[in-house]
Amino acid sequence: MYRAFYSLSSTPFGKEVKAKDSYRSTAFSETVARLEYLKKTRGMGVVVGEPGAGKTFALRAFAESLNPSLFKVIYFPLSIGTVMDFYRGLALGLGEEPGFRKIDLFQQIQKAVYSLFHHKKITPVFILDEMQMAQNKFLHDLGILFNFSMDSENPFVLILSGLPHLMDRLSLNQNQPLAQRVVMRYKLAPLTKDEVKEYVNHHLKLADAKHEIFSANALEAIASRSRGWPRLVNTWRLMLCFWVINIRPKPLMRSWSIKQRRRPAYDFETGNIVFS
Repeated sequence: MYRAFYSLSSTPFGKEVKAKDSYRSTAFSETVARLEYLKKTRGMGVVVGEPGAGKTFALRAFAESLNPSLFKVIYFPLSIGTVMDFYRGLALGLGEEPGFRKIDLFQQIQKAVYSLFHHKKITPVFILDEMQMAQNKFLHDLGILFNFSMDSENPFVLILSGLPHLMDRLSLNQNQPLAQRVVMRYKLAPLTKDEVKEYVNHHLKLADAKHEIFSANALEAIASRSRGWPRLVNTWRLMLCFWVINIRPKPLMRSWSIKQRRRPAYDFETGNIVFS
C-alpha cells in the first residue's frame, strides 16, 4: 500500500536487500574488514552486537563475497535443536553422513575439514550464530573439535557470533583454552545520528523514491528512538510510512516537533498506527 502511495519501485527497508546494495556504515565496514583479515589468517573469530545491530547481515555479506571454488560456508544457528543436532549439522554441511556417537562425529568433522583444505584446497568457513546460548561444556568441546595437528595449523575459519555477553562467557577461566585461540574480536556499534539519516536515504534511493518522504525532524526522531540499531531503524520507518498514509499528508511530520514524540501503537479497531 505505501509503495503505491510513495511511488516506490520496490519495498524499502526489507531483509531482501542484497549485500552489494548495503549501506556501508562504519560498523559494517569495520566488521567486513576484520572478517577479511580472519579469512587471510584463518582460525577463530568472534563477532558480537546487540539485537538488531546487523551481525547476521554483515556475516551474510562476507559469506557471499567468498569464492565458492576456494571456500565452503557452513552456517548454523545454535538456537536450532540440541548440541548433538549441531554436530550432525556440521557433518552434513561438510557432506558427511553423520554418525551416532559424539566421538564419531568429531572424527568425521575433523577428517572432512582436513580433506577439504589439504586435498581440495578449499577452506571451510563455519559461521556459528546465537552462540550466547552455548553452555560452557559446548565451548570447551569447540576447542577440542577445532584442534588440528596438535594445534599446529588452522585449516578452517570459525566465526562465533552472538550477543555481547558472549565475550563475558569467553573471559571465564573455564573457557580460556578457547578464548586464547581467538585471533579476531569485534563488537558492532550502533549507527551514528548522521549515519541513520544516510541509511534511511540510501534505502529510499534503492527503492527509487522520487521525493522527500521523511522530514529532518522525522529522521532525527527515528535516530533517537532507534538508538542507531539498524533493525529498529527499519521498524520505525515502516511504522511511520503506514502512519502517514492513514493520518498525515506528505512529506511526513512537517509540524511534528521532537518534543511531541510519542510511542506508536497499532489500533486494532481502526487499523491505524496511533500515538499514545
